[in-house]
Amino acid sequence: MGEIRLYEREEIERVIRLDTHVIHEIETAFSDLTTKNVTMPPIMRIDVPENNGEVDIKSAYIEGKDSFAIKLSSGFFNNPDLGLPSANGMMILLSSITGEPKTIFADNGLLTDLRTAAAGAVAARALSRENSRTAGVIGTGSQARYQLEALVNVRSIEMVYVYGRSAEKAAAYQRDIESRLGLKVEIKNSIEEVVRSSDIVITTTPSTEPIIKSEWLHEGLHITAMGSDAEHKQELEAGVLEQADLFVCDVKEQSLRLGELRSCANQDTRDFAVELGEITSGKKSGRANNQQITVCDLTGTGVQDTAIARYVYQLLEKWEDDDHERS
Repeated sequence: MGEIRLYEREEIERVIRLDTHVIHEIETAFSDLTTKNVTMPPIMRIDVPENNGEVDIKSAYIEGKDSFAIKLSSGFFNNPDLGLPSANGMMILLSSITGEPKTIFADNGLLTDLRTAAAGAVAARALSRENSRTAGVIGTGSQARYQLEALVNVRSIEMVYVYGRSAEKAAAYQRDIESRLGLKVEIKNSIEEVVRSSDIVITTTPSTEPIIKSEWLHEGLHITAMGSDAEHKQELEAGVLEQADLFVCDVKEQSLRLGELRSCANQDTRDFAVELGEITSGKKSGRANNQQITVCDLTGTGVQDTAIARYVYQLLEKWEDDDHERS
């Protein structure tokens, strides 16, 4: 049995960026779900209700690849009150030839954050108007930052509207985004104001009840909802899905079980839901015109985890080879 390498977050951060390369890897993973044989078991989740926490285990093997990932990720939503991030976790990369563990990524949830944000960019490129200039973000945590950082790779955003329950955290978000990304950020007093003002809206909350209402929708709007990934969560009113001209999800079966489709009883909406990989692979069309209202529900998939684990493994190998040559 070969040596198992361990990489910690600091080492991973040294080689990976939330850029067009990462977005391409995740887009390819979505296409693989449609064009290749992918073994992707249902998500296993452990709830820890007394501490407002949950742990998910995800994995996927993509036909023809020599390795695949098993990912453990946690979300403990009281952590910010303790001065800790909500998200954490790790990934294990295994050989799909021998089953031997190759690498452990003790990334504290970094790779999950990056692949989730990249998925949002994939959705925005396929579904939002190309001339979108304003982005609305619901939530002020780490994913609210990563999603916007990914979005600017695919759309020329000029103005950001943000809503957060905490005025202090919203102000901190404003300072961070204006400093790092050079974008103007305006704090709104309500979610409705954000939705009505934005070309693209991104929801990044663990909400258990709808926070976006159908009467707020407007022509040309795109919404990416990535917060609902469990049976008790919901960010979008069912009417939002029903009113959309195009409803897309990462995996329909997961959206029906864990995502926004679960709360939508409209059979036509369920029947005509499109998977994101069908669009990225060219089998179906994305946005058809600038008037459509489009919605994408991202529940998170094991194929994204395998894709980013394999990608960062290649980057780390190259870094070490280059480092060896330098020395």
